[in-house]
This record gives sequence, C-alpha cells and structure tokens, in this order.
Amino acid sequence: MRKISLVLLGAAIGAGTATLVSQQVMPTTAPAIAAPADTYRQLSLFGDVFEKIRADYVDKPDDQKLIEAAINGMLTSLDPHSNYMDVKSFQDMQVQTKGEFGGLGIEVTMEDGLVKVVTPIDDTPAARAGLLANDLISQIDGEQIQGLTLNQAVDKMRGAPNTKVKLKIIRKGKDPFDVTLTRETIKIKPVRFRTEGDVGYIRITQFTEQTFSNLKIAIESLTKEIGNDKLKGFIIDLRNDPGGLLDQAISVSDAFLDRGEIVSTRPRDPNRVERYSAKKGDLTNGKPIVVLINGGSASASEIVAGALQDHKRAKVLGTRSFGKGSVQTIFPLGSNGGIRLTTARYFTPSGRSIQAQGIAPDIEVRQDIPDELKGKDETKGEAGLRGHLSNTTDKDKEEGGGSSAYIPPDTKKDKQLYAALEVLRGEWKGVENLKMPVVAETDDKKSDGAKATDEKSDQKQDAKPEDGKKDEEKK
Repeated sequence: MRKISLVLLGAAIGAGTATLVSQQVMPTTAPAIAAPADTYRQLSLFGDVFEKIRADYVDKPDDQKLIEAAINGMLTSLDPHSNYMDVKSFQDMQVQTKGEFGGLGIEVTMEDGLVKVVTPIDDTPAARAGLLANDLISQIDGEQIQGLTLNQAVDKMRGAPNTKVKLKIIRKGKDPFDVTLTRETIKIKPVRFRTEGDVGYIRITQFTEQTFSNLKIAIESLTKEIGNDKLKGFIIDLRNDPGGLLDQAISVSDAFLDRGEIVSTRPRDPNRVERYSAKKGDLTNGKPIVVLINGGSASASEIVAGALQDHKRAKVLGTRSFGKGSVQTIFPLGSNGGIRLTTARYFTPSGRSIQAQGIAPDIEVRQDIPDELKGKDETKGEAGLRGHLSNTTDKDKEEGGGSSAYIPPDTKKDKQLYAALEVLRGEWKGVENLKMPVVAETDDKKSDGAKATDEKSDQKQDAKPEDGKKDEEKK
C-alpha cells in the first residue's frame, strides 16, 4: 500500500492557503492501539446521540454533515491546528502547497467564533486593501461567520478571479467597517530579492515547494550583481512569514550551514524522534547573515531562525517571533478528504522548544508605529491561541511569543532593515545611534529605486535553477 502524508508547520490555514511543513511518510493505516472498555462505551454513547438527532431533530439532518462536524469537533478540541478537511478542502490544500491558488491572500485562524487575520500575504488583494494582523472578520457578504467552521468561512472567501467579496472587519480601537475585495488567482512568490548597495536582501514570504530553488537563484544573482569581493553579506527577511513545508525550512537552513543538526521533531513516542542535519556546502561561502523576524514569523520561519542562531551562523534581529513549535501531519482518508493532526513538537539544534515562547532576537529593534496603528500591530502569538500546546521543556519560563507584526510600507522608514545593514557593514552602535534616511512627509511609498529592483528581482526569481549543482541533492 502506498503511504502518503504531508507534515505542516504553518501558523494557520490561509484564506486561500494552508501552510504545510514536512514530508515525513506516515502510514494512513497504522496499527490500532487498544482502547479501554470505557472508551468503547463512550463511542456507543456517540451512536445513541447520533440516532436521536436523526430521529427527532426538528429538520431532517444531513448524515454526512453530522459525522464530518463530529470529526472536526473532535480534532479542533485538541489544539488550534488540528482539523478535518472534506474532499474539496483536501484538494485545495494539495494545490496551495504548490504556491498558486484562488482567493484573497490572507493567513487566518479562528478565535471566539470569528476569523482572525494572522497576516496578509505580500502583493495580494488583502494586503493592498490594508488588512492587518489581528483584524477579525465577522461577516462575509453580509452573512455572519459565527457558527461556521474555519474551512466553511475560508470557502466563502474563495471564488473565481475578478469576483468581489465584502468583509466586515473588526479592528481594535475602530468601529466595524466593510472592505470589498476582488478575488485574484494568488501566485505566491516565495522569494523576492534586491540589492541594498553592497548587501544582498532576500525576503522569504512562505515556504512552498519553490522556496529553496528560488533562494538559490537569489543568492547566485545577488552575488553576481554585487560582486563577491564587494558583497558584505545577506539579509534574510522572514518577517510575517507564517511558515510552510518542513523540508523547505530544512533546505533553506542548510543553504547557510556546512554541518550540524538543523531541527529535530519529537512525537509522543520517544523512539520515533527524527533529526535533520546539514550537508557540506554553504551557498554563500560563509558570507555574514542577518535574519529579520517579528511577531508574524512563525513555524518554518522559526526553524530557520533558530537553526542559524544556535549555530551562531547569523545574527537574528527584530522582535520576538510567533512561537509555533508544533508539526502537523496530513493523513489522507481515501475518498473522504483527510485530517490535519498535530503529531510532534520541533526543537532547535540546542534542544530549545519555541512552542508558545518564540525566538528571541539577538538584537532587538522595534519599529516606529504610526499613531493610528498603535496597539493594533501586536500579535499575541501561539500563547494567545485558545487550546494551544504547552511548552513541556521549559515549564518554569513564562509563556509568551508574538510581538509587533508591523513593517513600514516605505523601506526608508524600516528601522529593522537599516539596523541589519549597519550590522553587516560593521557600523552598528545600538538602536539609539541608528542612522535613518531623511524622509519627506509626503513620501509614503517606497523609493523609485526600490521599486525598480523589486521588479527586476521578480523577473529573476522565475528563472529555472541550473541542473547538476550540488544543492539539488538536498531536496
């Protein structure tokens, strides 16, 4: 029998994207573990309730929907990341991991019966409409979300490209307001890059199947454009990256490491611990690295940041990350969809679990928050999700994780970016001495130069990687 599964590390299900994370092969028909007799009596109780609903509910119920709701209820009671996917949701998930899907471009989760925005995805309808992390969606096209499952709400936000959908947004400190968005075919560009003078800037927006190959192209292109002798190093921007495929997080980490453990995943059974190690070959030839993180950096992003931090291969700069340290495995259920089940916690090379605590940066740099966004930019992180897993390795440490997820739209106001540039150029003298460019009051957009390099890098990132190079062996 063919055994298939995908393992996830993403922070949440997207309104158009489910964030997968590893490629462990797990049996879908594992040997059953004998349950106590009382458990079977409880299953009999379930059958009794099911029959009572079928017989006496005021309207004739749909048997399939009843069973699916019961299964989903069982899974969602475990933690915020386990759930049931019907056939359509399962098919959507498989398409989405390839980095292209129809929708609005937001990562979402469920909180108190409403859909909560984890982060909008770069250059999508949601991002252009100004949706923010922590926004709550209470209505979709005038229909209340209360009472819907997350998958049902996500389905309502999806639709054919060029069709419109109206969302009712609840934002702290403001009256509820409506936003109308036009759906698009969302093509995730997992890697964007540009030059910042003598520094290579690489932004990883998600860990899809294309991330590592595009990272390779970015490193090669930036090294060639700047020149190896002049290149001071690389900025790897993982801010507001909600996660993705575990094998891609491992490959991205491996791109900057020559040896050593990258991450370990530890399930309930201690005999099934898996460890992933780096192979020889640093794609940057040892160039200095600064990794940017913030409260929207989760899961696969935290694996990369944690691995490079533990090996002292990079300086991690920004604010504390989200704190999602669990692994979800997708178990196909034949013609009945599949389930997403939390099956392990992951640990950094030094043995740290970042579950509900996050990665603390080596250098903390906070952004200047516009007055109208103050108090609305902070993410509560994993620790703020109801029913989250506890951190079993550091019980004495107070739960935390999450921080501001704000990134200025004008790069000239991005303190974290300019701090990273100073670190790589050997000019860093602390936040209080950070030198920022003078920005005119009316200049609220990126500079023309930055736009030009963005456009240039978008073209480059679609190139195909060359065959036969050592790095392809890492996949």
